[in-house]
Amino acid sequence: MAFHEVRFPANLSFGAVGGPERRTEIVAMASGFEERNTPWAHARRRYDAGMGLRSMDDLAAVVAFFEARAGQLHGFRWKDWSDYKSCLPSAAPAFADQVIAVGDGQRRVFQLIKAYRSGETVYDRPISKPVAGTVRAGVGGDEKFPDAQYTVDHRRGRITFHQPPETGAEVTAGFEFDVPVRFDMDRIAVSVASFQAGQVPDIPVIEVRV
Repeated sequence: MAFHEVRFPANLSFGAVGGPERRTEIVAMASGFEERNTPWAHARRRYDAGMGLRSMDDLAAVVAFFEARAGQLHGFRWKDWSDYKSCLPSAAPAFADQVIAVGDGQRRVFQLIKAYRSGETVYDRPISKPVAGTVRAGVGGDEKFPDAQYTVDHRRGRITFHQPPETGAEVTAGFEFDVPVRFDMDRIAVSVASFQAGQVPDIPVIEVRV
């Protein structure tokens, strides 16, 4: 599958409904106890792009975007308005938002991650599609500067420092990010009359692994 580094119109994804999905396999024992396992290390997000449409012009924009992606064939970027920053929704990304690694004096390339904490449990989500111009990075509590001290691979979500961070130094980052997705169908069915009457089409979008 090819991936197009283009974002679904953000003004249309603003009204979309969706979020993370997990897959849990549950086996009920004869004793009444359960065994629960999951084949997924990471959640997969689903959205309904049809919920953000407000006018015929919006619908035309989605159809054009759908045709350019050839339906399910090509992936694209999606802005999840409920979760698109390394920090709290009310804050601006800062270089110390997320601890993404600890330096060992040799490694120079680091994957962006976002940590989700609840109690003592932490889930680290890999971030593969940071938004250009939003990534900030630091080492050992000091902010570093893009181009002069590091570069960002916006297609894979990786930071490469020109010099390896010293042993024991925390490598941190702040950023905005998109979700890599594709359309989850090869057709859009809509009636102009029903759309104008308030019935929006179902346009499912699903996260892809990249």
